[in-house]
Amino acid sequence: MSRKFSVITDTATIVVFDLAAIKHRISDAPDWWSIQQDEVHEVNKGNIAFLNVGEDGVYNIKIVDDVSDEDGRVYIGFPSGHIFIGAGEDTAGGDLEPDGSDAIQGEMLKFTPGNYKLKYKNIGNYIVLSFSPSEINYNSIVEPIRI
Repeated sequence: MSRKFSVITDTATIVVFDLAAIKHRISDAPDWWSIQQDEVHEVNKGNIAFLNVGEDGVYNIKIVDDVSDEDGRVYIGFPSGHIFIGAGEDTAGGDLEPDGSDAIQGEMLKFTPGNYKLKYKNIGNYIVLSFSPSEINYNSIVEPIRI
């Protein structure tokens, strides 16, 4: 899969998740993930990936077949295959989820349901991502992911 799009974030965060995997957080506070313990918990369960990019602004997302010399990797489950990649502030919560409207900063993509290894690299204002099938769908991070 090769794809390019831009995202504007006001939370210095790019997020990747399957809508079904994070459905249990819809009725939570809109910024539930700003509580570090909650963010780390959901990433470790393989439900979501938060990539803290350090600054608000415009980021170009580039999805490629493989990322070499990656900044890191995280394992994530895609139970439905309906994936959102976009601004952290558009994470499901506050009785809202990404719906494809113009107010949402990101893209909805279709994947085959399953577990994936997400490799990532921050190159200036480019966030390069690759997804490959994996048997693993959990992580053991202690701190939020910073790229």
